Amino acid sequence: MSATSSEVVVRLVKAGATKIRYPAALVHDDGTHLVVRAPWAAPGVRDFGFVRFEPGDVFTEHYWRDRWYAVKEVRTGAGGLKGWYCDITRPAVRTGDEVEVEDLDLDLWVSADGAEVLRLDEDEFAASGLAERDPQAAGAAVRALDELELLARGAGLPGLLTTG
Repeated sequence: MSATSSEVVVRLVKAGATKIRYPAALVHDDGTHLVVRAPWAAPGVRDFGFVRFEPGDVFTEHYWRDRWYAVKEVRTGAGGLKGWYCDITRPAVRTGDEVEVEDLDLDLWVSADGAEVLRLDEDEFAASGLAERDPQAAGAAVRALDELELLARGAGLPGLLTTG
């Protein structure tokens, strides 16, 4: 699928509201797998304890229209790999120059060397009520997290991120 523009706007939705919107360079879109690149979009530094996201960091973000996750490769401004931050989401939707992704609270962090694989925000996911409101979506989200964790602990995430 050819892109209509070299720039898109990524809109992250959480609990029905826009959490953040930011411009990103469109790197690849084959109709299923969509890749964008953008600098760290939030103000200031975000220190998670296991990684710091800060101004100058560059995110290469992989979205799929048929998968329940997004994988974001995180690098320093100088190009050093920090790791991969994986969001469990509904499949991405691109409408014109906007990419919409609905965050379902579950996340996975994989360090650059692959030694650290952390499941994140399972408490937020449980508290979100998604399992009661939409059991099928909740099941898909948990399966997606399990799938990513298995990949990260096995062959690693880079093979998943190839385009072409």
